[in-house]
Amino acid sequence: MNKAELTRKLAAADFALWDLHLYLDTHPGDLAAVGLYNKLKKNATNLREEYEQTCGKLTAADAQGVEWLKGPWPWEKCGCDG
Repeated sequence: MNKAELTRKLAAADFALWDLHLYLDTHPGDLAAVGLYNKLKKNATNLREEYEQTCGKLTAADAQGVEWLKGPWPWEKCGCDG
């Protein structure tokens, strides 16, 4: 997958995860929804890991120390053309 495709899939996964999180705030006893939430969370985590392995860290908070400042910058990495 290229950067644009990974970004779209990660955004969709995070949106679905947040939407289900909001549902579970009002329906905490819905065990099917809890199971789906756990499945979606695993998918979002896998997509995030794939993105970071291919295109670098998503945020400065994900980097260690000054790692964020070291090159290459996200737009300079090979294989991450949008």
